[in-house]
Amino acid sequence: MGVRRGALIVLEGVDRAGKTTQCKRLVQALRDSGKEAEMMRFPDRTTMIGQLISSYLEKKSNLEDHTGFSLEWCQNPDVGLPKPDLVMFLQVNPAEVAGRGGFGDERYETSVFQRAVQQKFEQLIKDPSVNWKVIDAARSIEDVHTEIKTLSENAINIAENQPIGELWK
Repeated sequence: MGVRRGALIVLEGVDRAGKTTQCKRLVQALRDSGKEAEMMRFPDRTTMIGQLISSYLEKKSNLEDHTGFSLEWCQNPDVGLPKPDLVMFLQVNPAEVAGRGGFGDERYETSVFQRAVQQKFEQLIKDPSVNWKVIDAARSIEDVHTEIKTLSENAINIAENQPIGELWK
């Protein structure tokens, strides 16, 4: 029998879609079931680059803005990284998240920009080489959690005997 591995599970979505809330709930549920689980955030605002990004997002500093670059240009640095076993996109109307606490505190927390982000995710979701699942995040926190937990447990069971894939190769 080969070495079993864990799964790389990613939660994506526009700002304030509930990614942090759902990730924390998933990690706790997996730990409660006896599985090892770790939450990682990007940007990690405790690192030097994370602090630079945070300062920019909080409008405390200015950097050259690359928002006009193509999706392919943005993907290139990640080619060959470990491919997630499951990517769940928390879909919620950007206009709805504008009413959630803290929205607008950071540079790109505008409805117009978040709609553009959602459109880019809709392009990415069409990529059949990545296991994308779209989650209706407008539902209750508990309903969203239940779906995420079920999908994650299935992905973990499948991944444990599979090799680690490479992203966008």
